[in-house]
Amino acid sequence: MQRQTEKPLSELRSIRDMVLWGAQQFEHAELCHTHGMPDALDEAVFLCLSALHRPLDIEQHEFDTVLSDDEKQQVLAAYNRRIEQRIPASYITQSAWFAGLEFYVDERVLIPRSPFAELIDDRFAPWIAEHRVHDVLDLCTGSGCIAIACASAFPDARVVATDLSADALDVAEINRQRHGLQDRLQLLKSDLFDAIPAQQFDLIVSNPPYVSLEEMSELNAEFDHEPALGLAAGEQGLDIVIPMLRQARDYLKDDGILVVEVGYTWPVLQQALPGVPFMWLEFEFGGEGVFTLTAEQLQQCQSQFDSFQL
Repeated sequence: MQRQTEKPLSELRSIRDMVLWGAQQFEHAELCHTHGMPDALDEAVFLCLSALHRPLDIEQHEFDTVLSDDEKQQVLAAYNRRIEQRIPASYITQSAWFAGLEFYVDERVLIPRSPFAELIDDRFAPWIAEHRVHDVLDLCTGSGCIAIACASAFPDARVVATDLSADALDVAEINRQRHGLQDRLQLLKSDLFDAIPAQQFDLIVSNPPYVSLEEMSELNAEFDHEPALGLAAGEQGLDIVIPMLRQARDYLKDDGILVVEVGYTWPVLQQALPGVPFMWLEFEFGGEGVFTLTAEQLQQCQSQFDSFQL
């Protein structure tokens, strides 16, 4: 990209120029836009404004602001990293937005991009009544984004969030402090339910690893920057969700619900457990592979979970 960067320094003047040129370069480089960015233009805006330390909601006329050569170099440095190293934008900026909240992220955790945000905005209606949610458990919390968003949506609830990765929990702790939730959000190092004290929850949520062995080998280069522990889930992509289903009932109140994202692995899970009445949720703003089961349904299907061979 070195040869191409000479042109914007001499001819591109404004934020708008830099954004439009950056989007063109991203498209030419055939970047993968699956890490919270819908397309090349949005990603160019995000990287440009972040490099300039400007808010993402600037007015339209501010895009015509003329930049100094030093400012252009800052933007170009971010663009170069995105193209040459295929680093997702949120890792370059160490910032990601989820459910209307900003989170710190780095390569110790996955970049937030789950359709869970829509469920949280709706307070999980109609699957559970908002006034019933007092205790929430988030399994495989990563950056803590789902747990923290749930704590924001249910301000009277206490939230427990677990992860097997100590590195991920360090990032979640940064976000817990940023959002002032030290008193309501407990972070635990745990392999699913193993380290959770005996208690039951109104709502258990999880966006666990669900990428199969074959699919791991086919992921775009951007995914190489994410921790494999947060993606890989064995040969079929079920190595985490099946143990979760086996144990979930013991940690749910009688009127509680389990909500889990398995993404594009959902047909595999449905085929593996055809007798389980998974409720697959639909999303207005895109996304798939999120199911909900009630405590009663989990109990009725316990023998199917226990007998399934991974």
